[in-house]
This record gives sequence, structure tokens and C-alpha cells, in this order.
Amino acid sequence: MMQRPFAALAVALSFVFTLGARAELDLRNFDLKVRPQDDFYRYVNGTWLDKNPVPPAFERWGGFIQLQEDNQKKLQAICERVAAKAAGATPVEKMVGDFYASGMDEAAVNAAGLKPLEPELARLKTIKTPADILTAIARLHSFGINVGFSFGSSPDLKNSEREMARLGQGGLGLPERGYYFNDDEKSQKIRQQYVAHIANLFVLLGQSRDSATVSAQAVLLIETKLALNSLSRVQLRDPYRSYHKMRLADVIANSPGVDFSHYLAATGAPAFEDVNLAHPEFFQGFERVLLTTSAADWQAYLGWHLVRYAAPYLSEPFVKENFAFAGTVLTGVTEMKPRWKRVVSVVDGNIGEALGQLYVAEFFPPAAKERMSRLVEDLRASLRDRLTALEWMDAPTRTKALAKLAAFKVKIGYPDTWRDYGSVKIVRDDYLGNVMRSDAFEVSRRLARIGQRVDRTEWGMTPPTVNAYYRPTNNEIVFPAGILQPPYFDLKADDALNYGGIGAVIGHEMTHGFDDSGCKYDADGNLNNWWSDESAKNFKARTNAIVKQFAAYSPLPGVKLNGELTQGENIADLGGIKIAYGALQRALADKPRNQIDGFTPEQRFFMSWATVWRINSQPETSRLRANTDPHSPGEFRANGPLTNLDEFAKAFDVPEGAPMRRAPAERVIIW
Repeated sequence: MMQRPFAALAVALSFVFTLGARAELDLRNFDLKVRPQDDFYRYVNGTWLDKNPVPPAFERWGGFIQLQEDNQKKLQAICERVAAKAAGATPVEKMVGDFYASGMDEAAVNAAGLKPLEPELARLKTIKTPADILTAIARLHSFGINVGFSFGSSPDLKNSEREMARLGQGGLGLPERGYYFNDDEKSQKIRQQYVAHIANLFVLLGQSRDSATVSAQAVLLIETKLALNSLSRVQLRDPYRSYHKMRLADVIANSPGVDFSHYLAATGAPAFEDVNLAHPEFFQGFERVLLTTSAADWQAYLGWHLVRYAAPYLSEPFVKENFAFAGTVLTGVTEMKPRWKRVVSVVDGNIGEALGQLYVAEFFPPAAKERMSRLVEDLRASLRDRLTALEWMDAPTRTKALAKLAAFKVKIGYPDTWRDYGSVKIVRDDYLGNVMRSDAFEVSRRLARIGQRVDRTEWGMTPPTVNAYYRPTNNEIVFPAGILQPPYFDLKADDALNYGGIGAVIGHEMTHGFDDSGCKYDADGNLNNWWSDESAKNFKARTNAIVKQFAAYSPLPGVKLNGELTQGENIADLGGIKIAYGALQRALADKPRNQIDGFTPEQRFFMSWATVWRINSQPETSRLRANTDPHSPGEFRANGPLTNLDEFAKAFDVPEGAPMRRAPAERVIIW
């Protein structure tokens, strides 16, 4: 329910070389029958791809997933140790241990059945009026459950120092609005399977099969009406489409059918005068749905979203039914992950800065933070060189771009101040209760920020996370400890590997500050047009070219990438590899260019980059991601940017006309 202000820009990373203590290029993974000039991704990864199909419990399988698995084992060891600690546990250890133990006690969870959810289900049965519906929505919102619409706190996009209330679209159960309207055979089948899945869960709640089917169809109808006025993921990339600052009094006056005062009172949010009504047309549609839909259908819709939220933490029949749709139908996964993996993920997701304290103390060396800081500054210098030399950007715009780069804030490893979960009640035999109380804590914590100064020290990912992100309203790049370890980032590896790997990731995140969405924010993180007309025109011509390039790629037969949806990540990949290459040249300026395994540093740099994106995917997952993921599939992230780079062509002697060399008129260089 709550908005993650960096989510649209966060990169799903997949960087690995070979599992082990060192970052290395394993030539056994190469397919030497493929020429680098024909398909560099297959050349570097072909044998590995052929020998590593996706395991049945996974959506995708690659270096990134392997590294996540290795990290999960570390978290499991921590959780098992503190859960077994009989005496002398610190408050943080006890919280983590009790939460983990509650999830691992499968027998107790199964014995409890539906009982943990019964009080909330009983509340929904009392719904009769629109006011009752809004009260119920507020109650479910208090646990972060996505119903009706979204409400929360986020920075004022034009005054990034202040938090403000935000009302936005929401309430859908399928991955994206297009799933409700696309009329191809696959989409129609998914809708049918979705209705059947909803009905199956209603049967588990005690309804007859006929009644459950009627209720499920009512749910789909409500969600379809909500989707009708929802913006697409492509439209949501434009922050101006989601910023409409208004007086709360005007919102209330303009929506007589929606008693926002009643709803807000039920949320417990602090009083406020201004609100970002992010999606006005959505709320016009919501008002119609609220007033024209029966109380019985609203009970079905709200009940569905409640049980959908709770199912992974209930008894085995609920867990299996949830997996059958969310896992198998949508992503093609046929085997559920072991319970310990699921529980570790929940602990990390719900009290991640408690678990993160234990993780950092054991697995994050200070030397990694120091080396990472130096790499960031190397990349900043390289991007400064690029901005200074750009031919298509005029001087006034360049000055502001350089100011934004200089203002980039950097977070590495873990927060300076840990989040205090002391008010969260964690009970060793109440798994769902622990989830709901920790979710409610997070929702309440965020709502309390409305009207306050933005806390720029806050992190949007937990320390063990294997990922990184750029947050435009803070103008910051963030690298959790989870990604800063061998084989992803290796203090002992040669410069070519580190710059082609973590260096390109750093460059990627920096470039997000200048992608099609990030470029709309200034050095202070405010939504503000700092571009001259001429520079904006030149930039648009280049981003249009990257959209065209990636829209031509097909991850599956009959499925094309959405070049508009993926353009931000594609811009960041293209800029990241270009900037990292420049930083490598700076690092090698006074060093001998020794070959390793017969390859130059420049060649190893690009090989490192291609290894980053090595991944196999379930067909259903590939289809889902083509519809919803702002990141392109691995093979296109590896090859796509390189086809534009003279540096790559020179390193591997790629001739004009080769598949890995785009025609001069089509080559895209932005940053």
C-alpha cells in the first residue's frame, strides 16, 4: 500500500562471476564456438546457460540468484543461532529469533488453521454502507494491504525536504492494469485462472463452491473497474503524471461520495492541510465504484485481499493455493522453496534492520566500505568527464548537470542509525500476528512522517539485500552490504573485473539521476525542469533511439520488450558501462596492461559486464517481466549497450556490419 519512492528506479542486479572465495572469469562457462562479434552474451556465458536450467523452485537462475542463495544461508545461520539462544540474548537477537521460530513452527501454524485471521474476517462481515467500506479499507491499509486505493507519506516532489500525504491509485490483484483488458489468449486464460484461484481461497474460508465462484467474479469486476482509470507502468514513469498537490479541503469538496474525512480519521494519520492527489482520474472512478457496488461485493473484494495477504503465513492449504497462482501460473515455478527460505525472507522484509545489525557485524568488513567509497569517487570523476565533453548539451544545462552530480549523496553498507523495532510485539507462537504487527508498525511509522522534515538518513533496502538503487528525491545512490562481497565485489580481484562489475553498477545508479525520469529532478531532489529547450530536444532524440532499439528485442516468440517501460534502465545500463570503462582507463593510466588468460584488461572488463547478466528464466516469468519489469532481460542488458560502443568494438575487433556492431546512424550514446 505504501509507496517506495525509489522503486521505479531500483535496478534488479545480477552480478556474479563464479561462486567461491574469489571473483574470477571461468573460461569453462564460455561457448568458444560463438564469436564475440556475433553474440557476446553467448560467447561469455553459453556453456553455463546450457548446463544450468532453471531449478523447479525458482523463477530464474543465474549468478545473481546464486549469490542471493548464498546470502540466505548466512541469514539462516544467524536466525537459527539466535532462535536457539536460551539465555543472554540481546533484545535484537530475541526479536529476530522469536520471529524466525514462529515461522518455522509449521505444526503450530497448521494447527491454528484460519483462527489467526478470524477477527479481521469478522470485521468485514459487518460492512453495510460506504462509510463502513472506507473504515474497512483504512483497517486493511493499516497492515499495508493493497485495497481500493493507496495512502501514505512521501516527499513533496517539489519541496523534497518535507514529507506530505499522498493518495494514489491501487487495489489491483493482478500484476498490471493490462492484465484486465488484454484480449490475447494467454491474458484471457490468466484471468480465468485468477477467478478460479480467488474462488479456491474463498472455499478454504468456508464458502460453498457456487458462492465462492460468484464472489470471485465480483472481485474481478471491481478490480477491472479500478484498473480502467489506473495509469499504466509506462505512464507512471513520468513523475509529473503522479503529482497534483491540493488542499485537503478541496479534495473532500470535490469528492462528495467519498468521505475522506471519515477514512483519514480511521487511519490514525496526523492532521494535514495539503495532499498529493497523485491520480485524480482514478479517484473519480473509485467514487463511482464505491457508490454503485453492493456491500456484499465489497465484502468479497476486501475479504479476498485480506486472505491473499495472509495466505503465505497460514496453514498448508492456504500456502499451497497461494503458490499455485502466484508461483506457478504467473511465474512458472513448480516447486515451493523450503520453509526456512520463505521465513528468512519474511524476517528480512519485516524487521530487516534488526536482522541487518546481526548480518553486518558478522559478514561486512570495513575494508569493503572503504574500497567501495573510492570506486564511487572514481566513477563520479568519470561521469564528470563525460558530462564536460558532451557535444549535444549546452553550457547552462551542463553547469546544472555537473552541480547535480557533485551533489550526489552516497550510502554504503548499512544505516548510521538502526531502526528501533522496540514497540513491535513479537510472539514466538504467532507467525501471522508477527507479520501483521510488524507491517502495522511500518505503516504507522511512515504515516507519522506526514508534515515532518524528510529523514535523509533512512534506507529503502535492508543491509543484507543483494541490490542497489537511486532515490531521485534524495539525489542519492545506495549500495547495501549484501552486494559488496565476493564474488560480486572482490577486494582481491583485478581492476578490470571490479570495474566491469560493481563499477558498472555504480555507474548505472549514477546514470539513473539522468535517465528519462531521474533527469526531471534537480540537485536538491526537487521536481524541476533544469533543461534548456535545445538540450532537452537533443536528449529526447537519444532516448527515443534507445526505446526503438530495445523495442525490437523479443524475449519469447511473439513477445516484444516494451521500450518505453524499460528505457530508464536501458539508459542507465548504457551510461553505466560507458562511465565504468572511462573509470577503468583512469585506474590503468599508470599501470602495465598485463593480459590474464590471454585477455587484455579491456576485454576482461567487457567479459565481466556480460557475466553480470548471465541468467536463465522460466517462460512464464519472461512473459510476466516483459509486461511489468522496467529492466530488460539479461541477454539484452549484456549485448544491447555494447552494440553501441566503439570501445567494445575496438577491444574485440568487431567489424562494421557484425551483429554486435550497430550501424553508425543507429548507434546510441547519451551520457
